[in-house]
Amino acid sequence: MAAVAPGIIVPLSSGGQSKLQYQSEFSSAAPCGAAGACSRKQSVLLTRSVPRLLVKANAAALCASSLVKEDSEVVPEHSVSVILLAGGVGKRMGADMPKQYLPLLGQPIALYSFYTFANMPEVKEVVVVCDPSFKHLFEEASKNIKIVVKFALPGRERQDSVFSGLQAISDDSKLACIHDSARPLVLGHDIQRVLRDAWVHGAAVLGVRVKATIKEAGSDHFVKKTLNRQNLWEMQTPQAIEPSLLRQGFGLVERDGLEVTDDVSIVEFLKRPVFITEGSYSNLKVTTPDDMLVAERILQSAN
Repeated sequence: MAAVAPGIIVPLSSGGQSKLQYQSEFSSAAPCGAAGACSRKQSVLLTRSVPRLLVKANAAALCASSLVKEDSEVVPEHSVSVILLAGGVGKRMGADMPKQYLPLLGQPIALYSFYTFANMPEVKEVVVVCDPSFKHLFEEASKNIKIVVKFALPGRERQDSVFSGLQAISDDSKLACIHDSARPLVLGHDIQRVLRDAWVHGAAVLGVRVKATIKEAGSDHFVKKTLNRQNLWEMQTPQAIEPSLLRQGFGLVERDGLEVTDDVSIVEFLKRPVFITEGSYSNLKVTTPDDMLVAERILQSAN
């Protein structure tokens, strides 16, 4: 079996069929118990007509002890509802279908994160927000997983799609975890960390520190000032929020006619704290053909 880097999906060949192997970033962890991690591996075979997937994850990725600093920070199993946004048009990609359904090394982009969430013990359900014409992709993929998969219709703007998905989650869900399906390379370890932080603080978002120098300019293109990048973060997904807090925020958005570009902004309007969980730069959003090439290179380099 080919060696793979932690948390990366890479193509393998076997018997003339396409396979993808996912090795968890927890694969090098120490055994569970007194040592505080897990040693036993679990394998889940997920079969699709094209391609066939082999998802192999170390049981450490399923170990609650990897989530916590103390007992109060444990995210319970089957307590999280994922809202997977898969209804975008993706005009910048210049393709004949939405970007999230383009094949990335033989598999639709949207299914990468779908399978990642589906194999996490904290997740009880995935609400896929998509156009009905693509519903069959997720129905086929869900035949091999044990969690509940629901569907909701996308809205005109992102916030409308999130609201649509929010209406479909279970009443007893403790966290709503919103993810853009155009981010296929999100790591399970990063998801668990942002869930833990949202469990503690009420709202959390994955983000990475800005690398470039950022300047603020006027409409005349002259620089006004250089911003301190030590304080600047680029937001990613998933973004995890208590459902009651999210519903309260949507009430304010509707009442005041506000427009938001990410989900935790809704919480910010409520003057409630949002915690930034430091994520990974590899969790890129596939928006342009160049992004697709980078994502392919990341996957191929792991082989």
